[in-house]
Amino acid sequence: MPQVHSLRLMTLNIAHGRGLSFYQGFHSAKSIERNLSRIAHLLRKVDADVVAMQEVDEDSHWNQRIHLLDSLQEAAGYPQSYLGIHNRRVGKLPLAYGNGFLSKFSIRHAERQAFGRASLGEKGFAHVELDTPFGVLPVINLHLDYRSRIRRIQQVKKLIEFLDAKHFTEDNKRHLSPIICGDFNAKQRKRADAVQHLFGYLLGKLHYKLMPEPEARTFPSLMPIHGLDFFFLPREFCVERCEVIRSYVSDHRPVVLDLHLCAESI
Repeated sequence: MPQVHSLRLMTLNIAHGRGLSFYQGFHSAKSIERNLSRIAHLLRKVDADVVAMQEVDEDSHWNQRIHLLDSLQEAAGYPQSYLGIHNRRVGKLPLAYGNGFLSKFSIRHAERQAFGRASLGEKGFAHVELDTPFGVLPVINLHLDYRSRIRRIQQVKKLIEFLDAKHFTEDNKRHLSPIICGDFNAKQRKRADAVQHLFGYLLGKLHYKLMPEPEARTFPSLMPIHGLDFFFLPREFCVERCEVIRSYVSDHRPVVLDLHLCAESI
């Protein structure tokens, strides 16, 4: 296990490995592999301890059935990975994709939950428990619907039900509160949308911080005008730096968060 005094996390929607183009099905295998090489270069440069990614394919016809997480794990040199599939379709045009993790820490437990049963366009979240130097850290990697505010609220309510019912693995190790991150497809300041709905719940339970700042923009990556990608950080952690990285490997820009365990939590 890495011996560190702080943690670096990154969240990024990798857009099925298509880069900046509109549709991944327009790409050859070589083109997808070039895009993956660009993402891997970014991962090595940022050198995050934990990477949460959305729109990660396992076996889909539209990107030449390349297992994106396996390719990125090998190219970027991460020892641990997990892919939570929330879209799966079999047949002549198979689809399998969801939310993925890369981690320098051991993954002691992993699970996923789809919000519905659609074989195309379904959203969901993946959850892992990581063995970190600070204790067992739960991280939830979330992707919400982009078309409907009502659907996003319904999806956040399902996440809240999961958080209320969740019993984390038990042993004599210290367990920290969950970090939640991902692509919310909603703006931070909209009071009747998903980000504020989840923030209100978390503030009622614990003191959480919402990062990055409201002025930060992550989408579209060429000329970002919306902030759609966030971290919800529990009170145990103090923020050292939170930055939206200028990058064009996807239609989203990545958010990088450096943090450490607050003195009062040690």
